[in-house]
Amino acid sequence: MSDPAILTIAEAARAIERRELSPVDLCEAYLARVERLNPALNAYVTVTASRAREDAARAAAEIVHGGYRGPLHGIPIGLKDLYDTAGIETAGGSKVLRGRVPAADSTCARRLRDAGTVLLGKTNTHEFAWGTTTNNPHTGATHNAWSLDRIPGGSSGGSGAAIVARLAAGTLGTDTGGSIRIPAALNGCVGFKPTFGRVSKAGVLPMSWQFDHPGPICRTVEDAAIVLQAIAGYDPADFATVPVPVPDYRAALHGGVRGLRIGVPRDQFFGLLDPEVRVAVEEALDVFRALGAEVLDVDAGYDRMTVLQAWTVCNAEGQAYHAEWLAKQPDDYSPELREVLSTPLPDAVGLANAYRASYDIKEAVRGLLERVDLLLAPTTMRPASKIGEEQVEVDGVQLTTGAAFASLTMPFNIAGVPALSLPCGFSAEGLPIGMQIAGRPFEEPTVLRAAHAYETATDWHRRHPEI
Repeated sequence: MSDPAILTIAEAARAIERRELSPVDLCEAYLARVERLNPALNAYVTVTASRAREDAARAAAEIVHGGYRGPLHGIPIGLKDLYDTAGIETAGGSKVLRGRVPAADSTCARRLRDAGTVLLGKTNTHEFAWGTTTNNPHTGATHNAWSLDRIPGGSSGGSGAAIVARLAAGTLGTDTGGSIRIPAALNGCVGFKPTFGRVSKAGVLPMSWQFDHPGPICRTVEDAAIVLQAIAGYDPADFATVPVPVPDYRAALHGGVRGLRIGVPRDQFFGLLDPEVRVAVEEALDVFRALGAEVLDVDAGYDRMTVLQAWTVCNAEGQAYHAEWLAKQPDDYSPELREVLSTPLPDAVGLANAYRASYDIKEAVRGLLERVDLLLAPTTMRPASKIGEEQVEVDGVQLTTGAAFASLTMPFNIAGVPALSLPCGFSAEGLPIGMQIAGRPFEEPTVLRAAHAYETATDWHRRHPEI
């Protein structure tokens, strides 16, 4: 095989299980690409080549001796630099934690290691995950593989860029206001934010205890299902996880969408969009209709001001988490993040109203999902902007990058429901466009089934950038 890095996780796993492909050869193929392309992309902040070769050699030996563990055995991955990794620096893209080397793995890192993965390194993130661009003043900007002058989205931009450039077979990101789905949309891959409580946050540097969701960023829906299978499940180290059974996500991919009711919340998600995004998502809806789904326009049941009020919860939790460091070493923060973390918060009544607003959104979204099976909407208002732009245009309107890229993803974090972004088109400039599918709590299988049906019927996921 000329370059095994072209294989998806599912394809590589089949070849490894049949002993047609060695984990050692697969690892070396990825390390060669990382060495060649990472200087241009800055997807990784730490490359763990020695660890990767040890992992790959161990996997190869285990498989030869009949110890095949499953579809992630010998698969090279990258982890966002928020996931604690024993003996490997985890700094959260910050200067504050530079040199911090955890003694133990995060739960997700441990579960992936137990599944037999090969760790290639730690991927770049916005500083402490507070941003949508991964234009990091401490670790440098990550570049979009489709156009190097464009952002890869954030805050899991390094993970998204690594996937489409084939610098990893699978990666993990975190999603507080869209930070898995935004990079998936802007890079043209799949990002899955599962239900709040489905995947453990133990050992993951937090942005918001209420809204953080760990999850996979991969090339295909099937790959995302494989990674989610390994990391999902109750963890006594994270009080937010829920002891509910974890289904077989790959088995759930099949069956199509015939008879499914897909709600389209036009009032909150389609009001302001780049025209090319609007066309791409409308054409995706036509695909679902042709596949037998019932597509219905629905009312989201909340307004933008309620979302912004609820987001105060995230700001308050962020200020609480950073208070001690901010007081002792303020100059180690970028001016932008220091300003965000120093912005005055509402009084106790105001914070109580913010929590009330978050409950209102959760009630509205989950109530809507009692009437339809899924919700479908654009992931971002527009394709990727240029690196360094703080204001961007959406259909003639000037917005901050945060508003343009996170406004449509935040509600599903607040509601805590599963939401997956997958590619549904490209702009005239050749930039990916993504749509998101959201489902009921702990009904990840339905989301995966619908996404897989669309992916199978289209070829967007087969496109990759030439770097």
